[in-house]
Amino acid sequence: MVDAEFGHPRLAGIYDALDPDRADLEVYVGLVEELGGRRVLDVGCGTGTFALLLARRGYDVVGLDPAAASLAVARAKPDAHLVRWVEGDAGVTTARDRDVVTMTANVAQAIADPDAWASTLRAVHRALRPGGALVLETRDPAARAWEGWTQEATQRTVVLPEAGEVTCWTQVTDVVGPLVRFRSTWRFAADGEVLTSDSTLRFRTEAEVVTDLRAAGHVVVDVRDAPDRPGRELVFVARRGAATRRRRPARGRASAAGRARSPARRPRS
Repeated sequence: MVDAEFGHPRLAGIYDALDPDRADLEVYVGLVEELGGRRVLDVGCGTGTFALLLARRGYDVVGLDPAAASLAVARAKPDAHLVRWVEGDAGVTTARDRDVVTMTANVAQAIADPDAWASTLRAVHRALRPGGALVLETRDPAARAWEGWTQEATQRTVVLPEAGEVTCWTQVTDVVGPLVRFRSTWRFAADGEVLTSDSTLRFRTEAEVVTDLRAAGHVVVDVRDAPDRPGRELVFVARRGAATRRRRPARGRASAAGRARSPARRPRS
Protein backbone atom coordinates (compact mmCIF):
# COMPACT_ATOMS: atom_id res chain seq x y z
CA MET A 1 0.00 0.00 0.00
CA VAL A 2 1.37 3.40 -1.02
CA ASP A 3 1.78 6.03 1.70
CA ALA A 4 -0.46 9.07 1.21
CA GLU A 5 2.64 11.28 1.08
CA PHE A 6 3.41 9.76 -2.31
CA GLY A 7 0.00 8.56 -3.46
CA HIS A 8 -2.24 11.57 -2.74
CA PRO A 9 -2.23 13.94 -5.73
CA ARG A 10 -2.13 17.09 -3.61
CA LEU A 11 0.80 15.85 -1.53
CA ALA A 12 2.69 14.45 -4.51
CA GLY A 13 2.21 17.81 -6.20
CA ILE A 14 4.09 19.71 -3.47
CA TYR A 15 6.71 17.05 -2.77
CA ASP A 16 9.51 18.67 -4.79
CA ALA A 17 8.64 22.20 -3.68
CA LEU A 18 9.03 21.21 -0.03
CA ASP A 19 12.53 19.91 -0.75
CA PRO A 20 13.95 22.02 -3.58
CA ASP A 21 17.67 21.54 -2.87
CA ARG A 22 18.65 18.20 -4.44
CA ALA A 23 22.35 18.89 -4.86
CA ASP A 24 22.93 15.68 -2.88
CA LEU A 25 21.87 13.67 -5.92
CA GLU A 26 24.98 14.75 -7.83
CA VAL A 27 26.89 12.34 -5.60
CA TYR A 28 24.74 9.49 -6.90
CA VAL A 29 25.26 10.60 -10.48
CA GLY A 30 28.98 10.44 -9.79
CA LEU A 31 28.65 6.97 -8.34
CA VAL A 32 26.80 5.70 -11.43
CA GLU A 33 29.63 7.14 -13.52
CA GLU A 34 32.18 5.49 -11.24
CA LEU A 35 30.50 2.13 -11.77
CA GLY A 36 30.58 2.55 -15.54
CA GLY A 37 26.85 2.18 -15.94
CA ARG A 38 24.84 3.45 -18.91
CA ARG A 39 21.59 1.52 -18.44
CA VAL A 40 19.99 2.37 -15.10
CA LEU A 41 16.89 1.16 -13.25
CA ASP A 42 15.83 3.65 -10.55
CA VAL A 43 13.69 1.76 -8.02
CA GLY A 44 11.41 4.07 -6.06
CA CYS A 45 11.92 6.94 -8.48
CA GLY A 46 9.08 8.99 -6.98
CA THR A 47 8.64 12.31 -8.76
CA GLY A 48 11.54 11.49 -11.05
CA THR A 49 14.18 14.01 -10.00
CA PHE A 50 17.13 11.57 -10.01
CA ALA A 51 15.93 9.60 -13.03
CA LEU A 52 15.77 12.81 -15.04
CA LEU A 53 19.20 13.94 -13.86
CA LEU A 54 20.61 10.77 -15.37
CA ALA A 55 18.49 10.80 -18.52
CA ARG A 56 19.48 14.37 -19.37
CA ARG A 57 23.10 13.23 -19.33
CA GLY A 58 22.47 10.50 -21.84
CA TYR A 59 21.74 7.51 -19.61
CA ASP A 60 19.13 4.93 -20.57
CA VAL A 61 16.82 5.12 -17.55
CA VAL A 62 13.78 3.19 -16.35
CA GLY A 63 11.99 4.88 -13.44
CA LEU A 64 9.94 2.51 -11.27
CA ASP A 65 7.51 3.48 -8.52
CA PRO A 66 4.25 2.14 -7.05
CA ALA A 67 2.71 5.61 -6.53
CA ALA A 68 0.66 6.73 -9.52
CA ALA A 69 0.39 10.30 -8.21
CA SER A 70 4.17 10.65 -7.92
CA LEU A 71 4.66 9.24 -11.40
CA ALA A 72 2.11 11.71 -12.74
CA VAL A 73 4.30 14.51 -11.41
CA ALA A 74 7.37 12.89 -12.99
CA ARG A 75 5.68 12.50 -16.35
CA ALA A 76 4.72 16.18 -16.40
CA LYS A 77 8.30 17.42 -16.01
CA PRO A 78 10.46 18.72 -18.84
CA ASP A 79 12.30 15.92 -20.68
CA ALA A 80 10.08 13.27 -19.09
CA HIS A 81 9.99 11.49 -22.45
CA LEU A 82 13.64 10.57 -21.93
CA VAL A 83 12.70 8.13 -19.16
CA ARG A 84 10.58 4.98 -19.36
CA TRP A 85 8.22 5.25 -16.38
CA VAL A 86 6.77 2.08 -14.88
CA GLU A 87 4.13 1.91 -12.14
CA GLY A 88 4.63 -0.88 -9.62
CA ASP A 89 7.20 -2.49 -7.35
CA ALA A 90 10.42 -4.17 -8.44
CA GLY A 91 8.60 -7.43 -9.11
CA VAL A 92 6.70 -5.99 -12.07
CA THR A 93 9.60 -4.61 -14.04
CA THR A 94 10.63 -6.35 -17.23
CA ALA A 95 13.87 -4.36 -17.35
CA ARG A 96 16.86 -6.64 -17.85
CA ASP A 97 20.59 -6.26 -18.43
CA ARG A 98 20.73 -3.06 -16.42
CA ASP A 99 24.25 -1.88 -15.60
CA VAL A 100 23.14 -0.23 -12.37
CA VAL A 101 20.05 -0.37 -10.15
CA THR A 102 19.65 2.49 -7.70
CA MET A 103 17.59 2.65 -4.52
CA THR A 104 18.17 6.15 -3.18
CA ALA A 105 16.15 8.13 -0.68
CA ASN A 106 15.98 5.37 1.90
CA VAL A 107 13.58 3.46 -0.34
CA ALA A 108 15.03 0.30 1.17
CA GLN A 109 13.69 1.21 4.61
CA ALA A 110 10.18 1.76 3.29
CA ILE A 111 10.07 -1.91 2.24
CA ALA A 112 9.45 -2.97 5.82
CA ASP A 113 8.00 -6.45 5.27
CA PRO A 114 10.83 -9.05 5.24
CA ASP A 115 9.24 -11.11 2.45
CA ALA A 116 8.69 -8.03 0.27
CA TRP A 117 12.28 -6.95 0.94
CA ALA A 118 13.68 -10.34 -0.06
CA SER A 119 11.49 -10.36 -3.17
CA THR A 120 12.69 -6.88 -4.13
CA LEU A 121 16.35 -7.85 -3.85
CA ARG A 122 15.75 -10.95 -5.99
CA ALA A 123 13.92 -8.86 -8.60
CA VAL A 124 16.81 -6.41 -8.68
CA HIS A 125 19.19 -9.31 -9.19
CA ARG A 126 17.16 -10.41 -12.23
CA ALA A 127 17.20 -6.89 -13.63
CA LEU A 128 20.99 -6.58 -13.50
CA ARG A 129 23.36 -7.83 -16.15
CA PRO A 130 26.11 -10.18 -14.88
CA GLY A 131 28.51 -7.96 -12.97
CA GLY A 132 25.99 -5.11 -12.79
CA ALA A 133 25.78 -3.08 -9.59
CA LEU A 134 23.09 -2.29 -7.05
CA VAL A 135 23.43 0.93 -5.04
CA LEU A 136 21.21 1.51 -2.03
CA GLU A 137 21.23 3.71 1.02
CA THR A 138 19.76 3.18 4.46
CA ARG A 139 19.97 4.87 7.83
CA ASP A 140 22.25 3.37 10.46
CA PRO A 141 19.94 2.39 13.35
CA ALA A 142 22.75 3.16 15.82
CA ALA A 143 22.20 6.87 15.11
CA ARG A 144 18.55 6.62 16.28
CA ALA A 145 17.37 9.24 13.79
CA TRP A 146 13.72 8.79 14.75
CA GLU A 147 14.33 10.41 18.13
CA GLY A 148 14.35 13.76 16.34
CA TRP A 149 11.09 13.15 14.49
CA THR A 150 8.83 15.19 16.76
CA GLN A 151 6.40 17.95 15.92
CA GLU A 152 8.47 20.42 17.90
CA ALA A 153 11.63 19.59 15.98
CA THR A 154 10.19 19.20 12.47
CA GLN A 155 7.32 21.70 12.16
CA ARG A 156 7.79 24.40 9.56
CA THR A 157 5.64 26.76 7.53
CA VAL A 158 6.50 27.50 3.92
CA VAL A 159 4.85 29.46 1.13
CA LEU A 160 4.76 27.51 -2.11
CA PRO A 161 4.14 29.05 -5.55
CA GLU A 162 1.06 26.99 -6.36
CA ALA A 163 -0.18 25.74 -2.98
CA GLY A 164 0.26 28.87 -0.90
CA GLU A 165 1.09 28.60 2.81
CA VAL A 166 1.62 25.05 4.06
CA THR A 167 2.51 23.98 7.59
CA CYS A 168 3.93 20.48 7.94
CA TRP A 169 5.50 18.26 10.59
CA THR A 170 6.36 14.67 11.44
CA GLN A 171 5.67 12.79 14.69
CA VAL A 172 6.78 9.28 15.63
CA THR A 173 3.81 7.21 16.80
CA ASP A 174 5.43 3.89 17.69
CA VAL A 175 8.78 2.13 17.83
CA VAL A 176 8.76 -1.67 17.99
CA GLY A 177 12.12 -3.32 17.51
CA PRO A 178 13.47 -2.27 14.08
CA LEU A 179 10.12 -0.78 12.98
CA VAL A 180 9.49 2.95 13.36
CA ARG A 181 5.99 4.21 12.64
CA PHE A 182 5.25 7.89 12.24
CA ARG A 183 2.63 10.29 10.95
CA SER A 184 3.33 13.26 8.70
CA THR A 185 0.83 16.13 8.63
CA TRP A 186 0.24 18.98 6.18
CA ARG A 187 -2.10 21.92 6.84
CA PHE A 188 -3.05 24.10 3.84
CA ALA A 189 -3.87 27.68 4.80
CA ALA A 190 -5.64 28.38 1.50
CA ASP A 191 -8.63 26.16 2.29
CA GLY A 192 -7.88 24.74 5.76
CA GLU A 193 -7.47 21.16 4.52
CA VAL A 194 -5.36 18.91 6.73
CA LEU A 195 -3.84 15.77 5.21
CA THR A 196 -1.90 13.04 6.99
CA SER A 197 0.28 10.16 5.91
CA ASP A 198 1.11 7.17 8.13
CA SER A 199 4.40 5.44 7.35
CA THR A 200 6.57 2.61 8.62
CA LEU A 201 10.32 2.28 8.15
CA ARG A 202 12.51 -0.70 9.02
CA PHE A 203 15.95 0.14 10.40
CA ARG A 204 18.37 -2.62 9.38
CA THR A 205 21.92 -2.94 10.65
CA GLU A 206 24.83 -3.13 8.24
CA ALA A 207 25.20 -6.85 8.98
CA GLU A 208 21.52 -7.47 8.25
CA VAL A 209 21.67 -5.68 4.91
CA VAL A 210 24.80 -7.56 3.89
CA THR A 211 23.16 -10.88 4.83
CA ASP A 212 20.00 -10.06 2.90
CA LEU A 213 21.93 -8.96 -0.18
CA ARG A 214 23.97 -12.15 -0.19
CA ALA A 215 20.84 -14.27 0.21
CA ALA A 216 19.46 -12.69 -2.99
CA GLY A 217 22.62 -13.44 -4.95
CA HIS A 218 24.42 -10.09 -4.60
CA VAL A 219 28.05 -9.70 -3.58
CA VAL A 220 28.67 -6.64 -1.41
CA VAL A 221 31.79 -4.84 -2.63
CA ASP A 222 31.60 -1.60 -0.66
CA VAL A 223 29.85 -0.02 2.32
CA ARG A 224 30.32 3.73 2.62
CA ASP A 225 29.27 6.51 4.92
CA ALA A 226 26.88 8.92 3.28
CA PRO A 227 29.09 11.97 2.66
CA ASP A 228 26.41 14.48 3.70
CA ARG A 229 25.49 12.59 6.88
CA PRO A 230 28.49 10.53 7.99
CA GLY A 231 27.77 8.23 10.88
CA ARG A 232 24.05 8.36 10.22
CA GLU A 233 23.55 6.71 6.83
CA LEU A 234 25.24 3.89 4.94
CA VAL A 235 25.53 3.35 1.20
CA PHE A 236 25.90 -0.21 -0.07
CA VAL A 237 27.36 -1.18 -3.43
CA ALA A 238 26.79 -4.79 -4.48
CA ARG A 239 27.57 -6.66 -7.68
CA ARG A 240 25.79 -9.44 -9.45
CA GLY A 241 28.94 -11.51 -9.66
CA ALA A 242 32.15 -12.19 -7.76
CA ALA A 243 34.01 -9.31 -6.13
CA THR A 244 35.93 -8.47 -2.99
CA ARG A 245 34.14 -6.54 -0.28
CA ARG A 246 35.84 -3.62 1.35
CA ARG A 247 34.88 -0.95 3.83
CA ARG A 248 36.04 2.63 3.65
CA PRO A 249 34.67 6.10 4.32
CA ALA A 250 33.21 8.00 1.41
CA ARG A 251 35.50 10.37 -0.41
CA GLY A 252 34.58 12.99 -2.93
CA ARG A 253 31.83 13.41 -5.45
CA ALA A 254 31.49 9.79 -6.51
CA SER A 255 31.25 8.32 -3.07
CA ALA A 256 27.46 8.10 -2.79
CA ALA A 257 24.29 8.96 -0.98
CA GLY A 258 21.87 11.66 -0.35
CA ARG A 259 18.98 12.08 1.83
CA ALA A 260 15.80 10.49 0.78
CA ARG A 261 13.41 12.18 -1.68
CA SER A 262 11.71 9.77 -3.85
CA PRO A 263 9.13 7.59 -2.31
CA ALA A 264 10.33 6.92 1.20
CA ARG A 265 12.22 10.11 1.61
CA ARG A 266 12.05 11.05 5.29
CA PRO A 267 13.17 13.70 7.76
CA ARG A 268 16.79 14.80 7.45
CA SER A 269 17.89 13.72 10.91
